[in-house]
Amino acid sequence: MKLVIATPLYPPEIGGPATYAKLLEEGLPQKGIEVEVVKFGEVRHLPRLIRHYVYYQRVLEAAKRADVILALDPVSVGLPVMRAAQKAQKPYVVKVVGDYAWEQGQQRFGVTASLDAFVKTRQTSLAVRTLQRIQTRVARSATRVIVPSEYLKGIVVAWGTSARKRISREKIEVIYNAVPLEGLGVVPRPIATLPRPLVVTAGRLVAWKGIDGVIAAVADSPGVSLGIIGDGPLRATLEEQAHAALPGRAVFAGALTHTDMLAVLAAADVFVLNSTYEGLSHLLIEAQSLGVPTIATRVGGNPEVITDGENGLLIPVNDGAALTEAITKLVQDDALRAHLATGARASAQRFSIETMLATTADFFQKV
Repeated sequence: MKLVIATPLYPPEIGGPATYAKLLEEGLPQKGIEVEVVKFGEVRHLPRLIRHYVYYQRVLEAAKRADVILALDPVSVGLPVMRAAQKAQKPYVVKVVGDYAWEQGQQRFGVTASLDAFVKTRQTSLAVRTLQRIQTRVARSATRVIVPSEYLKGIVVAWGTSARKRISREKIEVIYNAVPLEGLGVVPRPIATLPRPLVVTAGRLVAWKGIDGVIAAVADSPGVSLGIIGDGPLRATLEEQAHAALPGRAVFAGALTHTDMLAVLAAADVFVLNSTYEGLSHLLIEAQSLGVPTIATRVGGNPEVITDGENGLLIPVNDGAALTEAITKLVQDDALRAHLATGARASAQRFSIETMLATTADFFQKV
């Protein structure tokens, strides 16, 4: 069997699709599936419309040699894959790891609703509606759809403007991502020298990551320091908040290499993921694999990773008091931290590379 993978990112680019594409490229041949990767990064330097046409041509040529095509997003590579698969008369599968229209709407087009509300509401922005139509059509036309969580399966089912145009639940397969751990890098000195106990949070500095809530909660936890990994459009605003609320107790590390980010996670006393949305967070799984006591919001795919009281603590969304209480509880209770760390390492085995590769190979043999 030969599989063509169309990916928007590929190492040394960073991101979920890059990691996933490389894992499949290296691992599936051991399961009897030959892999060819078509990288969008090789045409990204071209003008916008030209790059998509050239990419379509590359996918089409690869499709002629393939049994099935896998698109690692429903828009940037998904649309060219749909056209190429139809032209070559080959089946294709699309992987959906989030709602592209909602994410772009939040960042560029003034969308403020939660994802759960967004998928149930007609949008006023023409650009957002266009992106919704594209991702829905690509998913509906695909032979199968892969998602990394039961939560995202529900989101994809809700796409479409009517029951007739929606994607059937039976067409969607949940395959949990593997989250491989590289060797640990170096903790940046500004974080390493912060007073203990140390809370760490990480992610793109955008509204739905809830970093402002973490700053406020740590400020209400006497003696606790905060390390923040990541960059994004809200950095200046968040740095101003942290400077006022946590003088001398907060460090913005910016975007780190993956190994250095893992080193910071491993050094933390507590990891906090305060998002209002998560499909299935790789960061959350990495913290579990490292045995870091974790607090996460009860949202999206987080409850599929965290069982409250067993391998972490779950709190309600947008509940600053609950977050402060959870941080205070963890930094003061050594026995609870040890219990959650043990549970975290055990539960992380569900997200091993071998489990993901075996499940994925079995899936494609049946497409």
